[in-house]
Amino acid sequence: MNFKEMNLRIFEGKKIPHVLFQPRIEPWYHWHKHFNMLPEKYKNMSILELFDDLKISMRYFDYYTNIPHPIETVYTDKIKIKENFEKEYGKRIIETPYGDLIEVLKKTPDDTWRTIDFPVKTKDDLKKLRYLYENTIYHFSIEKFETGVKFIGERGMPQFWLQKSPYQAFRRWMHLEDFIYALCDNPVSIEEVIEAMDTSYNKFYDEIISYGKVKIVNFGENIHAHTLSPKYFEKYLIPYYMKRSNQLRKSGIYTHIHIDGYFKPLLKFLKDLPFDGLEALTPLPQGDVTIEEIKEYIGDKILIDGIPAVLFLPTYSRDELQKCVEKLVKLFHPKLILGISDEIPENADEEGIERVRWVSQYCQKYLTV
Repeated sequence: MNFKEMNLRIFEGKKIPHVLFQPRIEPWYHWHKHFNMLPEKYKNMSILELFDDLKISMRYFDYYTNIPHPIETVYTDKIKIKENFEKEYGKRIIETPYGDLIEVLKKTPDDTWRTIDFPVKTKDDLKKLRYLYENTIYHFSIEKFETGVKFIGERGMPQFWLQKSPYQAFRRWMHLEDFIYALCDNPVSIEEVIEAMDTSYNKFYDEIISYGKVKIVNFGENIHAHTLSPKYFEKYLIPYYMKRSNQLRKSGIYTHIHIDGYFKPLLKFLKDLPFDGLEALTPLPQGDVTIEEIKEYIGDKILIDGIPAVLFLPTYSRDELQKCVEKLVKLFHPKLILGISDEIPENADEEGIERVRWVSQYCQKYLTV
């Protein structure tokens, strides 16, 4: 049974021959290759060859791979966008009848562009943002998805991130402090944008469902309780999850959500969330809960990942990693897709990547069922 078959069978509640280990190592590989720091024995390997050498499963085909994401953003002819990207800085200007949205970006050492000045700051800017989404439609590209399917092969069931929920999507447009003040001072304006965002998503949800070959998707929310109160989680996020996840699940598509920050204040919500799995829940010593608390609160959902990323750094011993892995397997298998919460640190050394190999060998050699 290959990793792709095992991946799907876990969601189907069927038996698999051993624990599936599906760590995200793509950023580590990208970082080390970019700076010519790959260990000697990996220097000539592609990312797929490294996955195969470590005998680990792959989850996302478009993550640090140069494979395109299958959801496309299309604007009506009412939207004009101007971009000017130079060596270190870039500017994006979106023209609307209410004025321009201006975003300033800076290139990081690994050639990733990060926003350093957000385009939405005031109530008037919210009008501009609403207009943008009223003239935006997201599409699901079958061609790009099938490119990803071919790329990932039998290494795992090909998956991708959906657009963030409207509440979380504001992180793309507003500094967190400005957003929270706007929620308090201009809730109607915020909710008008949320409605426009949600409407812009309708097309790609319908297209994913009608295509009929997507099996598992992720709500790439990056939930972190220090930036999201339980009050707003319950008011703005849970209703959206109920609507969209149930829409997919009724069509036979399995779903999971990415929760990669502190989440102790949100524990009480986990078991009732409308997802089949919970991805990247991070226990101590990196997160804010114990493995036992995760087990207590997630109900019958699949735990996806679970190993704190810091255990792949020299700060912690391999014995500490082993104890963690053994506990996770004991408590969650077979409702477990073991992985790193949420990826191996980019600054992990060769010993760190060899720990990935050790976990892989442990899962395949000692945990047959």
